[in-house]
Amino acid sequence: MTRSIYVMAPEGHTGKSLIALGIIDALTRKVGTVGVFRPIIPEGEHDGVLEALIAQPAVDVSYDEAVGVTYDAVHTDADEALATIIQRYGALAERHDAVVILGSDYSDAGASGELVFNARVAANLNAQVLVAVSGLDRSPDNVVQLAQGTVAEIRNQHATPIAVIATRVAEASEQVYAGALADALPDLVVGVLPAHPLLAAPTFAAQMDAAGARLLVGRQEQTAQESQSVLVAAMTLPNVLQRLEPESTVILPSDRSEMIPGVLLAHASGAFPQLTGMILTGGYEIPEAVANLIGTVPLELPIALTDRGTYTTAQALSGLEGTMTSSPRKLEVGRRLFDEYVDANALLDAMEVSATNIRTPLMFEYQLTEMARRDKRRIVLPESGDERILEAASIVLRRGTASIVLLGDATDIKNRASALGFSLDGAEVVAMTDPELVERFSAEYATLRAKKGVTLEQAREKMKDPSYFGTMMVHLGMADGMVSGAVNTTANTIRPSLEFVKTKPGVSVVSSSFLMCMADRVDVYGDCAVNPDPTAEQLADIAISSAQTADAFGIEPRVAMLSYSTGESGSGADVDKVRAATEIVKEKAPQLMVEGPIQFDAAVDPTVGSKKMPGSQVAGQATVFIFPDLNTGNNTYKAVQRSAGALAVGPVLQGLNKPVNDLSRGALVDDIVNTIAITAIQAQSN
Repeated sequence: MTRSIYVMAPEGHTGKSLIALGIIDALTRKVGTVGVFRPIIPEGEHDGVLEALIAQPAVDVSYDEAVGVTYDAVHTDADEALATIIQRYGALAERHDAVVILGSDYSDAGASGELVFNARVAANLNAQVLVAVSGLDRSPDNVVQLAQGTVAEIRNQHATPIAVIATRVAEASEQVYAGALADALPDLVVGVLPAHPLLAAPTFAAQMDAAGARLLVGRQEQTAQESQSVLVAAMTLPNVLQRLEPESTVILPSDRSEMIPGVLLAHASGAFPQLTGMILTGGYEIPEAVANLIGTVPLELPIALTDRGTYTTAQALSGLEGTMTSSPRKLEVGRRLFDEYVDANALLDAMEVSATNIRTPLMFEYQLTEMARRDKRRIVLPESGDERILEAASIVLRRGTASIVLLGDATDIKNRASALGFSLDGAEVVAMTDPELVERFSAEYATLRAKKGVTLEQAREKMKDPSYFGTMMVHLGMADGMVSGAVNTTANTIRPSLEFVKTKPGVSVVSSSFLMCMADRVDVYGDCAVNPDPTAEQLADIAISSAQTADAFGIEPRVAMLSYSTGESGSGADVDKVRAATEIVKEKAPQLMVEGPIQFDAAVDPTVGSKKMPGSQVAGQATVFIFPDLNTGNNTYKAVQRSAGALAVGPVLQGLNKPVNDLSRGALVDDIVNTIAITAIQAQSN
């Protein structure tokens, strides 16, 4: 049976679209397929909110499939419109385990009975209802009264409310509002989402449009950046500099062109907040000499010109709001707020959503993010010169997956990120030339490597290498883990760890595993990247480390020690090595479910497994596959990845005292984001 939830509000601008996004994410972690439906949209307008929701990776619905009727259809014949909505929803719902239904936006001036009609739709679709109420400029009592009245009206229409979420509540007062709602509506799940300046922020393009301005300097794509505040710069430059705020739009009279270079220099310097744009008022063109000077500033800032006066422009921008789902950055902030402030499990329990045994790649990626967020860790990224690293860092920061440390010059890194359109707000940048850190790290390295004859001067040379510098931060507890390898080789990434981070007690070898995300499950393959021909003892350590990796990521370890024969059927040096390794695993980790030697088909196929090893807890249901050598492991994981369309996440380095993970030099941004999450999760268990 399809479970559905109708997210509705008694008014517009409540932020219910972000609640819908959060529910989609929560459902994605529990069920196989999620649909999205919008019963009512404006006539002749493209619904950007709906477009954003159906663009989510978990949703496989076309725009036309997700639409019910228009406001005009409701005005013309409400009953006929309702019948059409029911029919279109039914066609969509039968293909999905759960459907998130997003109510109307109160964008139609003639729809006075909009709440009642939404409630009627919910009742006829047999959808449970979540009510969103805005806390903007409302006291807790006012929010409670609005919520109670809305819930009563929904029940009058024979729909079933299960939750109320107050949105746009003043930061630091969430508990007060949540307590008031819980007392007033004890039979419902309640939640509170605090206001966040980014979510309602308009883009610079929207501000230009509101001010009737045209772009003079900068690229059109730069105008898509959000503006979180407005500063009227009708004062001297020193006073303006004191009032600059991050991602602010500066309104400046165009006849004060001498101010423009000063504001641009502040934006590019790294010593002041980076801005979103500048709007010049009054219609005066920039003098040629000033225009030439602007061209020499390395970091361009979009500058627009309007014929309107300063007061009129400021008034047009005052209170201007943007759509809460208008950019990937806003979506990630909304996801993070929902995860932090709403009890998604309680909400899904109220919907009576049962977890599926299926674990899709998308579900696993969402789960990685959720696990990393629970106990946020600090991850250092040494390769800040790579655009992929900067983009991945910006995504991780938006999602709240980990705290990020970048190595390099703060001004250069932040300017480059800004020029590429990435926000590194919240990232820490550590200079590798910091004399105090250089001396501390060099002295530590020289001490640790004294038996190898390393001098202090040689240690200083080593600390010029970002891999050594970043690894030393991990060793000294200044970071919880490191991710590298987008630029450097695997050897260069791992070597510092082997020299002074060392392996865990009882582990003889550093190894790797891949998290192989199949269509319906996640398996662990080891070792596919590090050890060419491990001994029986090393193979046993690889198996135990891989089982620990599986357990860390919520995979019950059932370990298959792979070979070309199963059980006692074969002999030879290769089979004997696997047989010996299996016995060592049983001795060192008797609690593990392990079988070997075993062939791949007997390990993965229940029918073959029951024939070749009847009664085995591993045969036919293995989750951890240990390959006898690198040749077999590397080729197998790539064959499965390419032929079965599996998502291979990794390699995950295992056995080190502290997590350091290697990237492929061809890694995509998504690969880097996932590896950072994996490293953060590994760090949680240290």
